[in-house]
Amino acid sequence: MSGGAGPGGRPPGTPRSREGSPPPRNPPGVPRVLTIASSDSGGGAGIQADLKAFARCGAHGMSAIVALTAQNTLGVTAIHELPPSFVRAQIDAVLDDIGADAAKTGMLFSAPLIEAVADALEPRNLPLVVDPVMVASSGSILLKPDAVGTLVSRLFPLATVVTPNLPEAQALTKLATEDRAVLAEHLVGMGARAALVTGGHGTDQVDHLFDGSRHLRIPVARHPVAATHGAGCTHSAVLAAGLAAGLSLPEAAEQAALLAGQAVAHGLATLGGGDGPVHVLHQFAACRADSVTGHPRAG
Repeated sequence: MSGGAGPGGRPPGTPRSREGSPPPRNPPGVPRVLTIASSDSGGGAGIQADLKAFARCGAHGMSAIVALTAQNTLGVTAIHELPPSFVRAQIDAVLDDIGADAAKTGMLFSAPLIEAVADALEPRNLPLVVDPVMVASSGSILLKPDAVGTLVSRLFPLATVVTPNLPEAQALTKLATEDRAVLAEHLVGMGARAALVTGGHGTDQVDHLFDGSRHLRIPVARHPVAATHGAGCTHSAVLAAGLAAGLSLPEAAEQAALLAGQAVAHGLATLGGGDGPVHVLHQFAACRADSVTGHPRAG
């Protein structure tokens, strides 16, 4: 299964435009990826994590924010939903002009927001990664219980792949098993074209991908670092960026496992009083005046 095709089977760079609009232009070699998710004021997860992951993959990242959170490493203290019509306006504004080679969803919080996102994406036929964010690493509820059915009925059929972690997969399928193959098969049976149950929880250290016919086990490393906040967002964002760049789904899944693991290994464990954020841009040093200008700093 390949996620490299753009809307309507077109290659990346030639997305479908709405009637009356010229087709968006795409710089050669620069994949465009749209994240539709919520803002994390602490910068560890959500929109902020997604945009960092897109940058790590050399993609141009765009965002449609569905909710704002007051959040830090200790937890979520408040959530403010944006009007569904404004969420739709953000998505249409981006796709009508710039276009996208893939999209991903993260925390969507409520049924009306999910409906707005599905209505906006359904005619676009974009490769889509659905990360069914339900509970934060701190334990905060990020998807209202009455919105779960809407997520499954509206977004699963549009998804190239859904990427729950083990607890999310168990909650969605109502199965207590840790067998990721069984969970992935059930998720596909619920309407998704493919399911990838990530390996950060439970006894089996493996991401498990099922595309409707084939199973693929991707071993993952776990790191003794208290910095996993944003790991799931980073994983699904890297996966979306891989699909946007034309990788097949298995290739994109293997890249996501590698880069998300590295982001945890280099996580900022001492940042804040709780579980620190992952650090997907760890290979970049802090900017210094002399490194930018070529001249040493005074003093």
